[in-house]
Amino acid sequence: MNKAPSTRILPLLTSACLALGGASSAVADGPAAGQIDPRNWPHQESVFTENAEHERRIEVLLARMSLEEKVGQVIQADIASVSPREVRDYHLGSVLNGGGSAPGGDNRAAPPLWLALADEFWHASTDTSDGGVGIPVLWGTDAVHGHSNIVGATIFPHNIGLGMANDPDMMYEIGRVTALEMLTTGMDWTFAPTVAVVRDDRWGRTYEGYSEDPEIVAAYAPRIIEGIQGRLGSEEFLATGRMLATAKHYAGDGGTVGGKDQGDTLITEAEFRDIQAAAYPPAVAAGVQAVMASFNSFHGRKMHGHGPMLTDVLRGRMGFDGVVVGDWNGHGQVAGCSNTDCAASLNAGLDLYMAPDSWKGLYASLLRQVRDGDVTLQRLDEAVARILRVKLRAGLFEAGPPSSRPYAGDFGLLGAAEHRAVARDAVRKSLVLLKNNGGVLPLAPDSHLLVAGDGADDIGKQSGGWTLSWQGTDNVNAYFPNGTSIVDGFRDAVAGRGGRVSLSVDGSFDERPDVAVVVFGEDPYAEFQGDRQNVDYAADDGLALLRSFRAAGIPTVAVFLSGRALWVNPELNAADAFVAAWLPGTEGGGVADVLVGDSDGAPRHDFQGRLSYSWPRSPTQTAVNRGDEDYDPLFAYGHGLSYAEPAELGELDESAGAATAGASGPGEFLAYGDPAGTWRLALADAAGRTRISDSRGQSPSGALTVSPVDVGVQEDAIALAWSGPGRVMVEGEPVDFERETNGDMLLEIEWRVSGTPESARLGVIGVGGAGWLDLMPHWEALSGEDLVRSTLKLSCFTAEGADATAVTGPLAVEAGAGAGLVIRSARIIANPGDGNCRP
Repeated sequence: MNKAPSTRILPLLTSACLALGGASSAVADGPAAGQIDPRNWPHQESVFTENAEHERRIEVLLARMSLEEKVGQVIQADIASVSPREVRDYHLGSVLNGGGSAPGGDNRAAPPLWLALADEFWHASTDTSDGGVGIPVLWGTDAVHGHSNIVGATIFPHNIGLGMANDPDMMYEIGRVTALEMLTTGMDWTFAPTVAVVRDDRWGRTYEGYSEDPEIVAAYAPRIIEGIQGRLGSEEFLATGRMLATAKHYAGDGGTVGGKDQGDTLITEAEFRDIQAAAYPPAVAAGVQAVMASFNSFHGRKMHGHGPMLTDVLRGRMGFDGVVVGDWNGHGQVAGCSNTDCAASLNAGLDLYMAPDSWKGLYASLLRQVRDGDVTLQRLDEAVARILRVKLRAGLFEAGPPSSRPYAGDFGLLGAAEHRAVARDAVRKSLVLLKNNGGVLPLAPDSHLLVAGDGADDIGKQSGGWTLSWQGTDNVNAYFPNGTSIVDGFRDAVAGRGGRVSLSVDGSFDERPDVAVVVFGEDPYAEFQGDRQNVDYAADDGLALLRSFRAAGIPTVAVFLSGRALWVNPELNAADAFVAAWLPGTEGGGVADVLVGDSDGAPRHDFQGRLSYSWPRSPTQTAVNRGDEDYDPLFAYGHGLSYAEPAELGELDESAGAATAGASGPGEFLAYGDPAGTWRLALADAAGRTRISDSRGQSPSGALTVSPVDVGVQEDAIALAWSGPGRVMVEGEPVDFERETNGDMLLEIEWRVSGTPESARLGVIGVGGAGWLDLMPHWEALSGEDLVRSTLKLSCFTAEGADATAVTGPLAVEAGAGAGLVIRSARIIANPGDGNCRP
């Protein structure tokens, strides 16, 4: 059933590269692995001519600014860790709201609160009462599939679905709409588009990439940038209704070994240039004003400190003259650096540090480094000038407070009918039909449809990660007042046409339906939280429903929600029709638009989506990409059935061919009182240590004992009792939790304490050091009959000395005689905004 790549996909990269005079892939690599020779990279001049008035103003501003003001200008802080007053006092150039940050710490804060906070930061930054220059602050945000942090906004399909549409003009409209909706809440800058070329689908950010192949990515980048910023050379460029865009993550984020987020990209220079960096020349040619440095390394060298790529290639060869911004504390991963100390990044070509919670320490160290000569004043001035130039181009100096600008406060634009129509069209174009045996689709509008599965009536699930919060979890339909769930889309499609829809998440029914539609798939995740060991869907929720309907003789349609192509051969076999719907966003009605036909049986819309990612033949076929020597996917790049071109799919092999990874990842330590995954429980006292295998036992001298206890159900927790000094610890082989720490993630513990010990502390232990938090000031709050949920930032432990790069003991409690502890679970979770350092 595999087709040759679609002819309407193939020409895009060729035409994009010819327009830029791109270098041939035959250009030789550098002489050593990991070496960059700028001469091998495509050359283009800057698309901007010098604006004499802007340059004069920059010169005047630099002459007036103090060293403290200049240092502040190159630092961006997160709104959860900085106040408007601190923006004023430290002269910060930019703020952002990370995925877990919002006004008042509420990720579902109403739009007016966002606009009011934007005003506060603007007024603080322009306050000149201290004699400063008062440069307006830039607010940036991850609007990666619409203004996705805001309740009521239009949420577009994630990039993976948009790539299936292969429609660059659609990307322009998506960019335009996103910019308009962002302006209502007073923001200046989106950290989008992501132009990663994803080569291993185990990566947790696969859905942020349009394709495994650079052709679609290179064609999409300039069009969505033009939609956000306006067309370069026209009156609309950075004019009313437009804002700043960012091409990210530069470069190689989609090519890491094993698909590991923030990992190492070990490819040739030619592959780096022609695949991973292919979208940057057209993005720069479109006038993109910001490029975000990537977390990943290239042959061991972190991109946040990679001078040849940040300066020699990006500026010297590609002609970029905007701002290079870092990613979340990404500078701290550069060799010899920490989150609060990294001259190397600025010296390599980074202009604006993203230092969300580390900004104050970074400010102090950078001020010292300039005074000591570790960073020259010339380099600092260069970075500040670039930031000022972008602010001038954006009209920020004349714009006034955010609430006074065009579209500000026009919250009717959030989820406006016109915007939702653009999103719904994108959903229709993104759907890929993989099976339609017997012509089950299109569905008759006068039929009785049973819609089942946990994705049927869950707008949060269909929207995925980066939706109202970083991970996109814990969302309910009420948070999407302008959205439509998939089942509601089916209801609308049959309304007034003789049909009816029954919702039954578990698949039960009293009246036999004509057809069952099962909506299932991946739950939301983001970044490294979504990294996988293989591409086996593994969950059997959808499969069980499909098989039960088939056993009852009911025709079935599978609607699969996912952020990547996954091995689902059993589900494909169990369904009569199978539609890959990806992560469609808030316009679930677009699914029924294509699946439900007219009253005469004709389709209302045909399937236009074609695979921009190859579909795996097995769970271990994780890196299967068009052009591979041994290319043998189940469904090839460019594949997709349609009503106009139907085909039958034969029975598929259901043998997985490899053991599925265990359910517990390294970030889960205790579950129902038992060690999770490969972690083990150990007790220690002055006489030594012993490992516990069945939740029962004691330390070598008997100072500490452990036994199972009932909290909610039988033996769902463990109870520990101290008769002398001792330590309980979850331990195992070293695990690198630096990404989780850098991502502001939390150690969540369900526990309670008792007794009156003289001392007690909680710690995280690593090969290079341990970090401890004193429990005694919080002992009373942790006591009681009910379990207490504590959410502690991992960074709290690293601040006290824990080595996050090699954690051997992710949970340890030391206490003295008289202490008691009941603990049910411990794991790493995303920060929803309530994390702190107080147990």
